[in-house]
Amino acid sequence: MATSPIPSAAPGGPPARQVPERIHRRRWAILSTLMLSLLIVVLDNSILNVAMKTIATPAPHGLGATQSELEWAINAYTLVFAGLLFTSGLLGDRLGRKKVLLFGLAVFGTGSVLAAFAGSPTQLVAFRAVMGLGGAFVMPATLAILMNVFERDEQPRAIGIWAGGVGLAIAIGPIAGGLLLDAYWWGSVFLVNVPIVLIALTAMLILVPDSKDPSPGRLDPVGVLLSVIGLVLLVYGIIKGGQLADFTDPRVLGTIAGGLAVLAGFVVHQKRSDHPSIDIGYFRKPAFSAAIAAIALVFFSLMGVTFFIVFYVQSVRGYTPLQAGLLILPLAAAQMIFAPRARLAVDRFGARAVCTVSMLVVAATMTGMLLLDIDTPIWVMEVLFFLQGAGMAHIMPPVTVTIMQSLPREKAGSGSALNNVFRQVGGTLGVAVLGSLLSTTYRDGIQPRLDGLPGVPTAAQQAAGESIEATLGLADRMGVAGRSLIGSADRAFVHAMHVTALGSAAVSVLGALVVLAFLPGKMGPAPQSAEPYDERKAGAAR
Repeated sequence: MATSPIPSAAPGGPPARQVPERIHRRRWAILSTLMLSLLIVVLDNSILNVAMKTIATPAPHGLGATQSELEWAINAYTLVFAGLLFTSGLLGDRLGRKKVLLFGLAVFGTGSVLAAFAGSPTQLVAFRAVMGLGGAFVMPATLAILMNVFERDEQPRAIGIWAGGVGLAIAIGPIAGGLLLDAYWWGSVFLVNVPIVLIALTAMLILVPDSKDPSPGRLDPVGVLLSVIGLVLLVYGIIKGGQLADFTDPRVLGTIAGGLAVLAGFVVHQKRSDHPSIDIGYFRKPAFSAAIAAIALVFFSLMGVTFFIVFYVQSVRGYTPLQAGLLILPLAAAQMIFAPRARLAVDRFGARAVCTVSMLVVAATMTGMLLLDIDTPIWVMEVLFFLQGAGMAHIMPPVTVTIMQSLPREKAGSGSALNNVFRQVGGTLGVAVLGSLLSTTYRDGIQPRLDGLPGVPTAAQQAAGESIEATLGLADRMGVAGRSLIGSADRAFVHAMHVTALGSAAVSVLGALVVLAFLPGKMGPAPQSAEPYDERKAGAAR
């Protein structure tokens, strides 16, 4: 099939179009299809958080999962997802991003069906790992395809819409989960993925072109293996540190150190290899490294706060899971409103100024969490969420554009993978570190009140200090005598939340300093591709 003509640039005129006309005409329809694929991956994790309590109930209403099994239902997905993100991006560049995306969607849909009908917590954990495998192949491919169907001048707008879609999925998840659990059994939160997957697969086959690196070079199996082992060890160590609330534990330190050592070996291997998986030289670009660091730091802050705000809204303020999901809407609404328009601010003021100010806005909203108390009007939290979402919306698109436009078009898969790896690691670290800070501060605050409770064994007193849910459970079992314990638990948690919010604000300020020091005001010219985009070589003709 003939390749669509690509016009040459006239002297002094606009740059030559790199995307064939037949693809350029349907670019927005393609973006909508990519958004659908992104939606189910992000939405699924936020839905699961709402279903945890139901899954913990005994059969037939749930699976009777223990706290440890519930944690592994989340962590199994995270481990597989994070460990394979980089590999999936490389395979997309080599084999074709559309093929990789179709594979990821099919695996994710299959895992969703299996998880919906899991007969035990162990099966659920295993099927969640299958879903993580599918998700790892979906996330990088969506952004990589986006970069190959939009011209450079439209990429900031497209990435802004893409980033806004992430906020939409985060908001929809808890609401959809609450509605499903009100009407159906716990497995419905997984089964709802299936029709979305089928629609996305159909649209993908019809609309989305394939693309890949026309000159990928030889495969680097050693580099791929090192990246998988290093990322899995690192993420597992972070998760374990969060579970133990102790990052000095030898098991935690050993695992994290092992992961970092393997990743260091990966970097050395890439430098010495004549066919590296990723050109380490990209990290020598201050703009690229600063954008990568900003991604990690902002998700560290965001995920840590999302973790504690759920307990504040439900355990302290008494809202239902569905109501809690609705209360997060301002955060998502602000991202949907401002993310597609962030490019306008960047065009006027430059990426450095916009991202620095936005990081400081996020830090200010984190500090504003100090205003939240046991009886603070809930609209105060809503205003903070909206401002926080507006700040996030002016950070994610510019730094993502910086990362993706720092690499040649044919390396979009590996660039997208790096973007997602650092976002995932940053978010996991945020939940683990800030979650540990929250847990430790809460335990220190509530334990004096628990010590010496009449008629309560010492072991039960210590167990009740692990979390506000555990304390409230003990208070409920104590009946009238436990009522005063509820107020103590609420006050101890709010204090712990304030300390954690300040920690999150400090990380956001650090992100602002990194951006201010290293992110450029304007992006330079795009790196030259190895050769022009060719539909026949890229597999784009349909």
